[in-house]
Amino acid sequence: MDIIHGPPIRIQPYFGYRSRHRLVLAARALRSGKPVFGAANGGRQAGGRIQALRTMITQFASREQPDLPVRLEIKSPAGTTHTHDAVTDSEGFVRFDIALGELDGSNMEEGWDLPADPAWETASLHWENRKGPQCVHAHMLVPGSNTTIAVVSDIDDTIIETGITGGFRQFLRNWRRVLAQLPEERIAVPGSDAFYNVLGGGEVLREADEVGARVAASHRPFFYVSSSPWNLFSYLVQFQRHNKLPLGPLMLRDWGLNRATFGSSSHGAHKAGAIADILETYPDIKFALIGDDTQGDLTAYAKVVAAAPERIAAVFIRTAGEAMTPEELAAKAAIEDTGVHLWLGDDYATGHAFLEDIGLAGDGEAENIVETVEQVAASGEAADALSTRSS
Repeated sequence: MDIIHGPPIRIQPYFGYRSRHRLVLAARALRSGKPVFGAANGGRQAGGRIQALRTMITQFASREQPDLPVRLEIKSPAGTTHTHDAVTDSEGFVRFDIALGELDGSNMEEGWDLPADPAWETASLHWENRKGPQCVHAHMLVPGSNTTIAVVSDIDDTIIETGITGGFRQFLRNWRRVLAQLPEERIAVPGSDAFYNVLGGGEVLREADEVGARVAASHRPFFYVSSSPWNLFSYLVQFQRHNKLPLGPLMLRDWGLNRATFGSSSHGAHKAGAIADILETYPDIKFALIGDDTQGDLTAYAKVVAAAPERIAAVFIRTAGEAMTPEELAAKAAIEDTGVHLWLGDDYATGHAFLEDIGLAGDGEAENIVETVEQVAASGEAADALSTRSS
């Protein structure tokens, strides 16, 4: 590494997504080394605990690169290559939001063809640093033409305990674990691995060889919304890989140490906005929403349901056992009034109703979902009992 100038500029691509008519892909220009998790020693970080800490610190100590020209290269299903240029903003972010119907001479109504089943498509990002021209692959999730149901899930304290949603003090208490523990060492919320894999299934994303190449995705598309910072993107993806959770685009946040980041209302607003954008992108797909009751997911999801009840197949909320607030009780009633099925962790009957509502009743996968839902709750109860005995 050049000690005087530091690491050369690299581009960190984030998972994108596309429909027939729209392609969305974001990335960030950084002056930091590429994060490497589980690189050696049977999946453990090479260099031990000190290297693990160093790896995580560099994710937050990186320097963003503003005003960097970045070129996106994509290939249509018809085989035509297209390039789009943009410049990074003051925080190093670049975002491409492309209307596909205007490319390739495509019919505006038909847009770009979709694969029959969900897939990851490969694009490339190009830029220059002091070493010359650079290129990195990026991946976009493409729900298939046969897709009728997709999933939007929370991350924070739903599949991994981050402490981010409990306010600044709780986050600080959890900060040592975020920095010092590798993704492979973090424990998933009990039952989340089985539950999410039954819902999603499919293959883990593999690196493709060329722009336009496709790799099979989970048979049910997953999108994740989180209040975690973009600095944790690689960490969260490695955590998902290690726990064999379905991969999907992550809608994270740019952080500041202020009320806008840690205020309770900001979590719900961020999630509601991200979900609204996803629903708008895929008007022909229904969505199941998954969250937990520690950060206002129920009230945030109730607003989404109220705005478009016909677009929501069901709402799953992982409960922590605490009494519901008046706002949560009102949200619960509002969702139920729309006819959208709601599962709150210990209400097994709605699991079967949920399956019937989304057309999965009667097959083996449906029964597995019901059984897994019950296992999630049972695992949570066992963990609570163990915690009580230990305290």
